[in-house]
Amino acid sequence: MLEGAGNGRPRFITYGHAKFYGQDGIVMQKLGAAIIGCGAIYPLHAGSIEELEDAELRMVIDTDPKKAQAAASRYGCEAASDYKVLLEREDIQIVHLCTPHYLHAEMAIELLAAGKHVLTEKPIAENAAAARAMTEAAKKSRSQLGVTFQNRYNDASRIIHEYIASGELGKLVCMKGIVTWNRGRAYYESGAWRGKWATEGGGVLINQAIHTLDLLQWFGGEISSVKGSVTSDTLEDAIEVEDTAHACIDFANGARALFYGTNGYGTDSPVELEIVFEHGVLTQRRDSLYLWKDGQETRLSEPPHSNFGGKSYWGPSQRKLIADFYAHVREDRPFWIDGEEGIKALQLIEALYERTRSGQGLRFPPSNAVLLK
Repeated sequence: MLEGAGNGRPRFITYGHAKFYGQDGIVMQKLGAAIIGCGAIYPLHAGSIEELEDAELRMVIDTDPKKAQAAASRYGCEAASDYKVLLEREDIQIVHLCTPHYLHAEMAIELLAAGKHVLTEKPIAENAAAARAMTEAAKKSRSQLGVTFQNRYNDASRIIHEYIASGELGKLVCMKGIVTWNRGRAYYESGAWRGKWATEGGGVLINQAIHTLDLLQWFGGEISSVKGSVTSDTLEDAIEVEDTAHACIDFANGARALFYGTNGYGTDSPVELEIVFEHGVLTQRRDSLYLWKDGQETRLSEPPHSNFGGKSYWGPSQRKLIADFYAHVREDRPFWIDGEEGIKALQLIEALYERTRSGQGLRFPPSNAVLLK
């Protein structure tokens, strides 16, 4: 992304207009950013951009003009109601998708074709077919597609992954992940797209538990088989999709993961993870990570703190991921949580849906999933 150069002279970034001084006092241009969707999650993206000295939020977009204008006033940028205005904006290089799931693919494909880098909220799309169309569009474009699985940046997650990679505790034996949250009727009535197969793509699995499922597959590696079931235990008269699920996930390396998730609990409890090795156990409780080894327990990480005023269980790692995505864009390096990585958790979820498609009483759409064998 650096231009010019040669003969020891500074090289300049051609993006945008505002300048900042990078390392060694080199004057560089800021990356221009836009956010599409001004719902609950967008402030975390906007706050993350504000923290970056090499980036500037220049536009927020929402089909509700009042929401867009309120966000623009809050962050000192332009407002618009149609995302297509971005296609011709040369001063905007990175676009954040904070929209309902079913809008991700259409928007990303157009933006990538226009040369914009796209960072989308999870899930990458409402189904694997739409996600594959996005990854293909990214391959044809010189721009990057990133997915916000920010929990991979949590201190606890990184430590777990490092222990697995190092083999310090021996072979990975098994894992479990538990997500017990609360999403009532009011939550699903807050948006017409929620609770529907066509627009949300699923329920607790694709929306709330997808981060935990992504971590389990990131820790475990290649999946060999998936079994489980999904049900609607508390809101079967209000939503099409599942509010509860369990899964048994076997990995090619011989490890097994058990998962349970529900939106039918009375509160949002901290996510629980347990990773069992031959010579030790890592346990995440109340967002702290503990190591049990040789009869002693040691705390390896503290609970996270600041998160730009978002919900407590969102954590602070959104800003870490966003900063890393911008660094990869500026340095023209492929971002590691790309479309191919983003689709893995979605394929796992669709395999669970496929496993329980018959006999569960849920109103499943026609199958378009690739069943994991």
